[in-house]
Amino acid sequence: MNSAAMALPPDLPVGVSVNHLRMHRDERGVFTELFRESWLDGARFLQWNGVISAAGVLRGVHVHLRHADYLVVLQGRGLFGLRDLRPGSPTEGLVAMVELEGNAQATLRIPPGVAHGFYFLEPSLHVYAVSHYWDMADELGCRFDDPALGIAWPNALPMLSERDRNLPPLADILPRIPAFAQPV
Repeated sequence: MNSAAMALPPDLPVGVSVNHLRMHRDERGVFTELFRESWLDGARFLQWNGVISAAGVLRGVHVHLRHADYLVVLQGRGLFGLRDLRPGSPTEGLVAMVELEGNAQATLRIPPGVAHGFYFLEPSLHVYAVSHYWDMADELGCRFDDPALGIAWPNALPMLSERDRNLPPLADILPRIPAFAQPV
């Protein structure tokens, strides 16, 4: 296991979790258990998606009002920038960066109200699940390079979708973020 790739920031926003997975390797390849309901505190994930990204791609920055994300990088390496936007959260305003890679798999769970962007350091495949069916009305976004966001991306000119390139500044979406509700 590459310990540098699995180094975690000292603090993560409340509700964000990283679960290091056990990879079983033999001459045939690798078997990894990616999900167990018992790993989560009652969250259910209803929709699963697979995404292939080229090196230098940045997806986001997005924040969901209702749904949680659960993801794993199967191949490649990605940096996952996070910022807690939930008013009243014990970690409100906290910024963190988590690196995940296919050779040392771990899952990342992101609750509603935590802004997130995914930057891929090399060609990558990640799988993610959402706790509610994807709905455009549930997704807000802001500029990845807004200084108010405070996420230090490794590339000032990443490849972005047209939509992500035209997102508003962070200040425009903050009034729409619901107050923090303590997880049950």
